[in-house]
Amino acid sequence: MILPSSYGVILIVLFAGMLSWGTWANTLKAAGNKWRFELYYFDFAFGVVVAATLVALTFGNLGFDGFSFKDDLQLAGKRQDLFAFGAGAIFNLGNMLLLGALSLVGMAIAFPVGMGFALVVGVLWNYALNPGGNGILMFTGAAVVIGAVVSGVVAYRAHISEQLMAAQATKAKAKKTGASSIGIALALVGGLMLGSFAPVVQMARSGENGLGPYSCGFVFAVGLLFSTFVYNLFFMNLPVRGEPLEMREYFRAPLNRHLLGILGGIVWYIGAIASLLASRAEGAARVQPSVGFAFSQIGIIIAAICGLFLWREFAGADSKVKTYLGLMLVLLAIGIGLVSSSSIALAY
Repeated sequence: MILPSSYGVILIVLFAGMLSWGTWANTLKAAGNKWRFELYYFDFAFGVVVAATLVALTFGNLGFDGFSFKDDLQLAGKRQDLFAFGAGAIFNLGNMLLLGALSLVGMAIAFPVGMGFALVVGVLWNYALNPGGNGILMFTGAAVVIGAVVSGVVAYRAHISEQLMAAQATKAKAKKTGASSIGIALALVGGLMLGSFAPVVQMARSGENGLGPYSCGFVFAVGLLFSTFVYNLFFMNLPVRGEPLEMREYFRAPLNRHLLGILGGIVWYIGAIASLLASRAEGAARVQPSVGFAFSQIGIIIAAICGLFLWREFAGADSKVKTYLGLMLVLLAIGIGLVSSSSIALAY
């Protein structure tokens, strides 16, 4: 199998992963408001599995070490396979909740709130399982990220109130505050799940018979795909927005919507395999966990920027709302920097 062999290559891999994790959700936004996230997610899951399979059968079988993706799967323990499969299912529930939040409150808020909370949860898990490093920096950084989450929530609440007042003046329709509360709650619960799957991935990769990056990514993707059909039975029948969905609506959609979902899954998996490869690098090619962690978390800021400037989710907002949004981005950057500098054994 092919593994990055130099520090420069690892940085390129991490940079590609950062862009992937910050931009993949744009494919749902590009599909339009009429394409519900529940239906989009079937294609997303297919895209993840397609990407994982292609990467495993190509990069996982190339190289000069004679050790292939198939060999890795055969030598891995059943327990490790189960951990990787379970990690995919845990991540998947959190990711679906995150997209549910996105459909209600937008990308600029769902990602900072959901993924920001996931960052805090993940850091606490890391510290509990691998104590060490500068605890003051770590907990200060986590507190700053919580501040960013609060700033995002306040900004969205203020924006909704502003829209309601304008709607009352013009007798037009505006977003309901109840929907915004549900969206924030979905983002936080999704963040709890997204911050909890990394330790399970680490268990899948640990030990003499642990999974390698390509086999771990593949089994993870299979767990994601299988759990999608289970979770979507719930989301389609008890939707977070709109009426219950029937499966026939998926097949009625035009091809371009399905392709956007598949593309989203492929783009997301580029970030996943980049993280797995970077954490496997050894010797001179290995980057500090803090560097890998920082790259993986900057995607949160990229996603928020996409929501703000590409999709203009807060177009027309007043200066107060914009101030809170700016504060959210600044606090996210500071929090990520502080946590990354704490030198704890971070998973990324």
